[in-house]
Amino acid sequence: MTTGVTASAPIRVWTRLPVAARIAVVYIAARVVTTGFFAVAAALSTPASRYGVSPSLTDLAIGWDAQWYWLVAVSGYPSELPLAAGGHVAENAWAFMPLYAWLSAAVGTLMGSWGAGAVTVSLLSGYGACVVLHGLLRERIGASAAMWAVVLFACGPLAALFQVGYAEALFLLLLFVALRCVQRRRWGWLYLLVPAMGFTRPGILAFALFLGLYGIHRFLRRRGDALPVRERVHIVALGALATLVGFSWQVVAGIVTGDPGAYLATELAWRRSWTGDSEGGFIPGDGWVQAAGFWFTQWGLGAWAGSAALVLLIVGIACALIFVPQVKMLGVEVRLWSASYLVYLLLVFFPQSSVFRLLVPVSPLWGALVVPRSRAWRAGVLALSLLGQWWWIYNMYGLGNAYWQIP
Repeated sequence: MTTGVTASAPIRVWTRLPVAARIAVVYIAARVVTTGFFAVAAALSTPASRYGVSPSLTDLAIGWDAQWYWLVAVSGYPSELPLAAGGHVAENAWAFMPLYAWLSAAVGTLMGSWGAGAVTVSLLSGYGACVVLHGLLRERIGASAAMWAVVLFACGPLAALFQVGYAEALFLLLLFVALRCVQRRRWGWLYLLVPAMGFTRPGILAFALFLGLYGIHRFLRRRGDALPVRERVHIVALGALATLVGFSWQVVAGIVTGDPGAYLATELAWRRSWTGDSEGGFIPGDGWVQAAGFWFTQWGLGAWAGSAALVLLIVGIACALIFVPQVKMLGVEVRLWSASYLVYLLLVFFPQSSVFRLLVPVSPLWGALVVPRSRAWRAGVLALSLLGQWWWIYNMYGLGNAYWQIP
């Protein structure tokens, strides 16, 4: 009898904790594990790595894209676009939105360095995103499954982004709050969230598409779910605002540099590192076609195999979002957002190793992996997630010396 009571005591204590406190415990434990992975990867780092031998955790946290955000914070944006040897626009700071960089600088003034501020913003944003994700899923799949989705999110293959100088964690927090506002039909906050998302990282045009699809969905179902005029006005106005914000950075870059195509040319500079094409301009969807040919040729399979794989990938994802019962349980907001964001990536992105990082905005889909599932299944998914996290950290930070090892 005593053994039974003792065994259940921790469970009773756990269930009595507020949800935010339980999520904090999960999140802190996950960050300890991630820090351990970073420490081991640093110890295994070789002279061939971009970080050198035995880099510090600080070196890893403010490496790669974090250096661009730091440059934005301390130097701003160039008024004259730098040119590469081939005469085309070189990689430069215009590819990185300012909000995360500036917020990190503001926090960093209190903590002694930009890097400390950046990691703090990422850590706190990641925790906030976990809390909001739980609320976003709880009413759809239940509290227990929602907590498991948070566990997988906090421990996922890309969870290292919660403690490095990247803007993803802040964007996820803003995005999840925005989706929660749509879910609860609280439109006022979105007039602040949309610009904030738009100036944190690229992706707000996907939210504009999401609002359009959501408005169509609500209109078609208006007999069973009333769509008052006030809500119609908000949806249209917010969709227009998201579209305006989505193109505004191109306008800003054009005004400052005097080159209307400054932003797109800057984004294409990264793609040319892979394709070597210094003449081609931006064509929606062309990046995936180019990448399919590039990667499958690298693997010795031919460009035709890449095109076939791309078609199968698109069809498979579409079927999953439409027909898989576990995905349907997550609610129309999560499904429409996921579809919109994937369409956005299909139109603008050139797939390479960063594709894993760029997929984190569809993280609410973690909920589909935990309902209705056994504890053994969930534990297995968690183990695979942690294994994937170690693989990503070791390759992108510990090794980090090949073209496919860019975080």
